[in-house]
Formats: sequence, C-alpha cells, structure tokens
Amino acid sequence: MTDDTEKEKDSILIVDDDPSHLSVLSYFLQRAGFTIMLAYSGESALEQANDTQPDIILLDVMMPGLGGFETCRRLKENEKTKDIPVIFLTALSQTIDKVKGLELGAVDYITKPLQSEEVLARITTHLSVVKLQKKLQERNKRLQEENIRRTRVMEALKESRSRYRLLAENSNDMISRQTLDNIYLYVSP
Repeated sequence: MTDDTEKEKDSILIVDDDPSHLSVLSYFLQRAGFTIMLAYSGESALEQANDTQPDIILLDVMMPGLGGFETCRRLKENEKTKDIPVIFLTALSQTIDKVKGLELGAVDYITKPLQSEEVLARITTHLSVVKLQKKLQERNKRLQEENIRRTRVMEALKESRSRYRLLAENSNDMISRQTLDNIYLYVSP
C-alpha cells in the first residue's frame, strides 16, 4: 500500500547560466515538492535531459555557447527527449521571439522577472497536460490491442462457420439445428 508521500515527485530540469536565477527558482520549486536538476549551459542540459528524462524543462533563452533556442531544437530532435515539455524563461518579450520558441517545440514562454506563482501555475498545468496525454495514449494502445484481438476472434469465427457449413453441406447424414419448440433453423441438403 502506498500513500501520497511515497509518490514519485515530478522532476524539473532548470537550465540557466545565471547561478542566482537557478538558486532562487530551484529553492522555490523544491519547496513546492518537485525534484530539481540544474544545468548551467545548453550542452549540459542536453546531456542531463537525455540521461535523466525530467518531466519538464525550464530553459533560459539567452545563454553563452549553445543558446536556448538551439538547445530546444536539439531536444525535440532527440527521440528520448522530444516529448519532454520545454518552457522558455527569458527577458525577451517580443512576439517574434515567443513565436520562434513555440515553433521550435516549446509549450510555453515566461518572461523575466519571474513571478513564483505564475511559474508554478504554468508548470503544474503543463505537467497535467502531459499526464493526460500519456493516459490517452495508453488507452488508445489498449483499444488498438482490443480491436486486433476482436478482429482475430471474428476471423476465427468466420473460419469456423465456413468449416461447419462445408461439413454440413457435404455430409451424407442429415445435420439440423432446431429451437426448443422443434422449429428447424437449419437442415443440411
């Protein structure tokens, strides 16, 4: 028997080259009950995401070296990380920047300075969406498996009917099927 305190915590990978942003955000999110992983660059984010597959990634756009947009593009190209939701964190507030991030596969965009409640609300919303998508995929898979099973049963039933009809029509003996009231439903030729 498991209780809620034993449930696995959702994990968040926070990617930012500014240690003070990482510190404040990770402290707040740990207190909110998440498991936190940190990366200071796009390169280390790609490695960590591939190795640990966090539930969600908070990704700064403007970083030296591999920037946030390129990091996101690479995450979405990787089979192991493509389905992890990415939320961009940035001071860029131009519509063109937001659109670019969303086109690259991010699910959301939060502008700095960050408001703790807003960050938490967006994270929980996107985690809920991901969990619902996974449940839907699992149900679809079960339905597809059930459809395959039913199709096989129907094919076997058709084959069985065909064999019965062939046997009944070519038998030298009379074969019949009757109701309880002795009404004939089938009589072989």
